[in-house]
Amino acid sequence: MSILKKKKTDDDGQVIIQTARPADPYGDYYGFSDLGFENTLYEALRERVPVIDAAISKIIRLTGGFRIITENEHYQDIMDDFCENVAVGYSGKGLSTFTDTYLDSLITYGNAVGEMLIDNETLKFGGLYNAKSSDIEIIKGNNPLEKIFYKRIENKRYAILYPERILFTPLNPQSGQVYGRSVLRGLPCLSKILLKIYQCIGQNYERTGNVRYAVTYKPPADGSERMFTKDRAKQIAEEWSAGMRASQGGEIRDFIATGDVDIKVIGADNKLLDTQVPVRQILEQLLSKLSVPPFLVGMNWSTTERMSSQQTDILTSELEYYRRQLAPVIKETAKTFLHSEGLKTALRIEWNTINLQDELQLAEARLKNAQALKIETELQNATGLELETVDGKIELQ
Repeated sequence: MSILKKKKTDDDGQVIIQTARPADPYGDYYGFSDLGFENTLYEALRERVPVIDAAISKIIRLTGGFRIITENEHYQDIMDDFCENVAVGYSGKGLSTFTDTYLDSLITYGNAVGEMLIDNETLKFGGLYNAKSSDIEIIKGNNPLEKIFYKRIENKRYAILYPERILFTPLNPQSGQVYGRSVLRGLPCLSKILLKIYQCIGQNYERTGNVRYAVTYKPPADGSERMFTKDRAKQIAEEWSAGMRASQGGEIRDFIATGDVDIKVIGADNKLLDTQVPVRQILEQLLSKLSVPPFLVGMNWSTTERMSSQQTDILTSELEYYRRQLAPVIKETAKTFLHSEGLKTALRIEWNTINLQDELQLAEARLKNAQALKIETELQNATGLELETVDGKIELQ
């Protein structure tokens, strides 16, 4: 069964994608909704300020991998195969591929939408699809726990027939609100200032970085050359231009002139503004918003800078928070797959250990622990007495 080559209606009994917006050649002429405008702004922000894109990518990678453990051991191989080979979108494969894109959308836009693709005829689990959060509209239902999903097409909305297949996660929603808030909220103002500084740096280098010369000819004071001043200036200009053109081809030509000729570099007396301090101040604000230490994105502001234990704890807590956001989505997906296979068992997620310490320190710690264990074992074998460690010291019992 091919679930992603074509999208059919419910009557065909095949997998359909409810959350995908069909291609619209006139889509650019329709106005953005508020949510769509914000998403466009955040996309432009990641594109124009690479450090923001790098920080979000680091967060996604550091969140780490996971494994779904089934209480019934007979189902573990089935679950492992599903996590590794489930189809995602048009070209992806693996549950981690889906969660990485899901988390990327959650951090960038403040909302993440996914869909579990179920064959309407066989009710088998077909795959996963990452939808654009701006294509989905969510409104409150009759009670605080009910959400109604709509699909947006050309500024119109259509009810989604199978809302139970939709996966939705808001990030830090305000009280009483359905939609979440992007981590990038508040950054466009600072980023605008940063981009202005970079633009000014580029303009200054265009003016002074590409060296230009001012060649000044001063005729003698006695007036003997005054009637030939125009001709002399023309000859000097021609020779100077010829020398510059020759230098572009690698040829070195000397410039020889008679009389009082003064040559200066235009703008050499001016100094470019020192932008290191304001740029660093703005980048510190951006990175503090993203909760990423500077050196993780290549910002080495100090020669001895390294991750302190406090920074490690803060970053680890941030990654644990994003894991808690993903956990319900992962469990819901796994349970739906098992139900489609006629299986039922309890599930738990086993995350990979978050390790942000220096590899050399970890290696040294493992070596010392191994040496201590060896000494303890040798003493116990030699004395026949049990050993107990008290405050880091070995005592005989």
